[in-house]
Amino acid sequence: MEDPPPEFPPMERPPGDVAIAELFKAHRLGLVRFAFLLVGDQETAEDIVQDAFAAVHHRWSRLADHDQLLPYLRTVVLNGCRAVHRRRVIARRWFGVEREVPFWSAEVQALLGETQREVFAAVRDLSRRQREAVVLRYYLDLSEADTAAVMGISRGTVKSTVSRALRKLAEKLEENR
Repeated sequence: MEDPPPEFPPMERPPGDVAIAELFKAHRLGLVRFAFLLVGDQETAEDIVQDAFAAVHHRWSRLADHDQLLPYLRTVVLNGCRAVHRRRVIARRWFGVEREVPFWSAEVQALLGETQREVFAAVRDLSRRQREAVVLRYYLDLSEADTAAVMGISRGTVKSTVSRALRKLAEKLEENR
């Protein structure tokens, strides 16, 4: 009779893998929505968020404060969105490519009411910085200090940027009525 196979201790996953997996489960969808509002298409938003999680995993041993992973991820996602916008501007400038981003899929139109579509369209028409500030501040419900930290700007700049953006949104939405 054969000896039973040796029992090996269960493989333990490194603590970084566990923390990132839990963070992914809890916040991936919100981060994809955040990126979607900034770049305008689902596929690019998902790629940005996936790249952000991969970057955090790759840099795990060099991250100083593992308790601050979510703010760090938000910053990485925001920077990924900015990189996409830069690439789009360069493509437009050099190649005359005006890539129309398919912002409203049939599924999105079916799920959102007309008012929400108008608000999202108005937010999309804001400047990049204003859109980032409004989405971070009101969509993700971050404080002014947290918004400033993610964007890498001062709290006063967040206040003035959001104030101007809200004024523009009010004007745009009033025009549509």
